[in-house]
Amino acid sequence: MAAIPDIRVAGSVQNWAHQAAAFIASVSERAILANGRFIMALSGGSTPKTLYQTLASPEWKTRFDWKKIHFLFGDERCVPPDHQDSNFNMAQASLFHPLAIPPNHIFRMKGEGEDPSPVAREYEQTIRQLTETQPPTMPRIDLVLLGLGDDGHTASLFPGTSALQETTKIVTVGQAPTGIRSRLTLTLGVLNQAAMVLFLVTGKGKADMIRRILEPTSEADRSLPAAQITPESGQLVWMLDQAAAAGLTRQRPQ
Repeated sequence: MAAIPDIRVAGSVQNWAHQAAAFIASVSERAILANGRFIMALSGGSTPKTLYQTLASPEWKTRFDWKKIHFLFGDERCVPPDHQDSNFNMAQASLFHPLAIPPNHIFRMKGEGEDPSPVAREYEQTIRQLTETQPPTMPRIDLVLLGLGDDGHTASLFPGTSALQETTKIVTVGQAPTGIRSRLTLTLGVLNQAAMVLFLVTGKGKADMIRRILEPTSEADRSLPAAQITPESGQLVWMLDQAAAAGLTRQRPQ
């Protein structure tokens, strides 16, 4: 049975960041108690960057057992790791470096490869080794952080692309309509096996798309990539600020 979205609304971006940090701290603590470690897949973008900076702040950095946390990525642009558009580069600057995360706990997607297809296969093996999962079983990542694009895309799963149809592979090559076209991305198959999926969305510019996904009125709404994130046996949480939640009718900002 697919997860029912748990919609949480914060009064401001600052409150949102602290609520998201507290949520992740709680999820990580439970996973470490149960399994001795916590595996989290990171998202790129300005909203996750705000969260990462909060996690690395003096107030929050001592609340995590960083030595037992392992970092994956949900997607990556096919650029070198020091490129300004690299999700790894952003996470490195805002999270890994400030917290002195051990390199062997960071599993980046190698976007600089000339051909992304073998890189996707290599990353799939990395995830399987980390999670000790053999095919055809899908790995179960403890927490996946996701953002939301203006077109309803999430990770690098864009509307109308073949990556959105891929459900047997863990990692595939995605194609963006603008910007850096070639991407690496986790697939719906593995995203929907996650123990916890946390969407991180702020700003009034996302309010209409949030409404379409969480209160769909058409098949077009239901077919949006982000709307297809429905964990089979995990939890689905949408963490919004007031501006992003402004279009919702069933869940008003608190």
